Amino acid sequence: MPITQISIAVENKPGKLHEVCEILEKEHINIKGIMSSTKLEPVQLHMIVDDPDKALNVFNNKGYITASKEVIAVSAPDHPGGLNAVLRTLLEKQVNVETLYPFIKLSGGEAILILEVDKIIEAKEILKKHWIKTYGPEIYKM
Repeated sequence: MPITQISIAVENKPGKLHEVCEILEKEHINIKGIMSSTKLEPVQLHMIVDDPDKALNVFNNKGYITASKEVIAVSAPDHPGGLNAVLRTLLEKQVNVETLYPFIKLSGGEAILILEVDKIIEAKEILKKHWIKTYGPEIYKM
């Protein structure tokens, strides 16, 4: 089972992020990773939540514009050059990282990063080849 990133379009106004988080709180959906970019209009809010299907359904029913995409959760050593070890590996297959943001929990002293890439199959293959730890749906329970 893949890891699903949900994306929501929101206006860049005070209180909109609070509104999104309040919806998730009321539905008992936990945010595991979050990233937004205010340079786009509307703002694109990307999230990993513990129940992506439920979250998409809730937001769609409330009239939000949403999207979902498979992403990779990867472990990176928490030291200088740790992230670059992952990026260097992806470069071997010319995989472009479109979005990168942290997962909220560390695992065994290592950072967990969410990677949205342009070539998901190639990225998974090369990360596995180089013994870089990736996570599956177990991250929803972390």
